[in-house]
Amino acid sequence: MFRSRSKDGQAVTQVTEAEPQQIRDPQAPKGRPTPKRSDALAQRRTLAKPPANRREAAKRAREARRADMQRQRQALAGGDERYLPARDQGPVRRYARDFVDAKWSIAEFFLPIAVLILILSIVPSPQFTNIAFVMWIGVIAMIVIDSFAMSFRLKKSLAERFPDENRRGAVLYAFMRTLQMRRMRLPKPQVARGERP
Repeated sequence: MFRSRSKDGQAVTQVTEAEPQQIRDPQAPKGRPTPKRSDALAQRRTLAKPPANRREAAKRAREARRADMQRQRQALAGGDERYLPARDQGPVRRYARDFVDAKWSIAEFFLPIAVLILILSIVPSPQFTNIAFVMWIGVIAMIVIDSFAMSFRLKKSLAERFPDENRRGAVLYAFMRTLQMRRMRLPKPQVARGERP
């Protein structure tokens, strides 16, 4: 109680010297002196200055949305997983995309064939109308058969590769991708035709 401070200081230093040195975590951000409170507050105010009015808040929200959308567009064009929309993220969805992009499918030619059928059906000849009707039935049947075969192979492949992952919705996601022409698909295809995903 009535000890001098120097003896207390010596006791504390002896205790700390006896303890083993703790190794600093290399990922810890501290490698610089702590800034003064006034400096830290000033920096925080400049970075997170609240909007003056509703118009300013709306403008900031619009700019943030625009920046997010720009980042998302670049990710869709380049395939950067970090900024893709939630429906396109994850290894299962990536594999489903690569599985579809590596193969030819009849469904991706649906749009050009549908335009051709429409042109044939406009011609006022009953022969062309019958040809258009037969083509329509044939294309739909081929797309259904091709889609069933693709979904069966994809389910089997996903079960082998990702047994512990959530595979829900991946087959429907792949089917919707087959309906788009290859050059119009987003995210852009990352594998060449015939390449194994």
